[in-house]
Amino acid sequence: MSTASSARVPTANGSRYLQQLCKHWSHNLEVEFTPEAGRVVFPRNARGADWPGDATLHLTAQADALECRLEASAEGQLEALKGAVASHLDRFAFREAPLSFEWRDA
Repeated sequence: MSTASSARVPTANGSRYLQQLCKHWSHNLEVEFTPEAGRVVFPRNARGADWPGDATLHLTAQADALECRLEASAEGQLEALKGAVASHLDRFAFREAPLSFEWRDA
């Protein structure tokens, strides 16, 4: 089973936040990124979890927004990661936080 959700987060600093988030998570997760796009893999057993499979976050920086797409193996995993992504990005965007996340489940 696979589930996904996307959010377009309005900000003029999408590239900056993408890079900060990817650098932050690169210390203990599989991460690839450029100033325009990023990919973060959350292992199925991260922090003692036991999800059916890994989850992946795809980030794309636009001039006026940061596009976020989460793909997870279970609904609970997806919901937990929505919160983790939003809270981490709000930390990096403290000058304009809270950012607006309107997740659209696929």
